[in-house]
Order: sequence, then C-alpha cells, then structure tokens
Amino acid sequence: MTDYGDAEERCAWCGRRFAQSPGPGRKRRYCRPSHRQRAYEARALAKTHALAEGQVLMAAERLDAIRDLLYRIEAAMDDVDADLASDDSPDGTRQALWHLYRACAEVRTISLEPLAVGTRR
Repeated sequence: MTDYGDAEERCAWCGRRFAQSPGPGRKRRYCRPSHRQRAYEARALAKTHALAEGQVLMAAERLDAIRDLLYRIEAAMDDVDADLASDDSPDGTRQALWHLYRACAEVRTISLEPLAVGTRR
C-alpha cells in the first residue's frame, strides 16, 4: 500500500491520490502533466460549446458503457450481500470478495477524456 503521508492530494483530472513534492512553489493539482493538459483541453472544449462549470460532453456510447458497468457492479454487490447472508465463513467471504473484485476490475480501464469536436471514441 502506498503511503502518501500528510501531503496527500487528489488529481483534479482523474481523482487518484498523489504525493505533493516538498519545497517552494505552487501546489500541484494534477498527478501528471498529461492530466493537466487533458483538463485544459476539457475547459477549452466546454468554452467552445458554452457549457457551464461542471458540465461535460461525453459520447453516448461511452455513457452507455459506464451505465452498464455500474449496473454490473450493483448486481455483484447484491450477489455478495446474498452470499454473505448465507455463508459468512472466511472462505465464503473470500469468494464473495473475489466476485465483487472481478465485477469492479473494468473500472480501471475507464477513461473520461474530453472529446474533440467531430471525433468519436
């Protein structure tokens, strides 16, 4: 497990935790330069489309895929609830955890990058 200490921050783009670099200067808002660039592109795209603060553009296919994934995770949570209600032994708990882990693993592949006008992802 990574120890982020007292200087833990969350990336303003992806939400992952990262450690601040010690020393003078402005605090970083992004875990990597590419995320700072993606955030700039997203702000520029939002401005182009006159979107309000906090609004985003997303391809319908991507939104559908995210909704499907959330449904599968919710169903896996229901399965785990039922499994643990009938068998809360260490082995039953381990099996339930792995079932939930497999259902959630796809979350790591989701990327919410801004769409350039006229492109589809």
